[in-house]
Amino acid sequence: MTARETRPAVPTTAEVHADGPADRAQGNGQAIAVALATGFASFILGLMTILAEASASVRGDLQLDDAVGPLSGKATWATVAFAVSWAALAAALRGRELRWRIPLVAAGVLLLAGFLLTFPPIFQSVG
Repeated sequence: MTARETRPAVPTTAEVHADGPADRAQGNGQAIAVALATGFASFILGLMTILAEASASVRGDLQLDDAVGPLSGKATWATVAFAVSWAALAAALRGRELRWRIPLVAAGVLLLAGFLLTFPPIFQSVG
């Protein structure tokens, strides 16, 4: 027997996808979901920073660990916001093919807003 006779043919990409699970996610919805969730989490981090500067009670509530201070609560809430929004958006956008422009601009605006809200001259002007 020769090598050609014993080796099975390598399937093409189309054949692999055609034989895959029926619920396989297609499209770019999952990628857009993570981009938007990242922007949202960044905005939540900035918002928590502003709220902690503006209110001593919020600052105290955000202090989950005395060694870390209110940053522990800010990071925790931003992480929760990311996980929840990612799960919801991933479920809503599963299998969808969307245009990239609007979601990426929205994610960029949220990221920029989150960054600006954590910039010391901005959050210190609130307190």
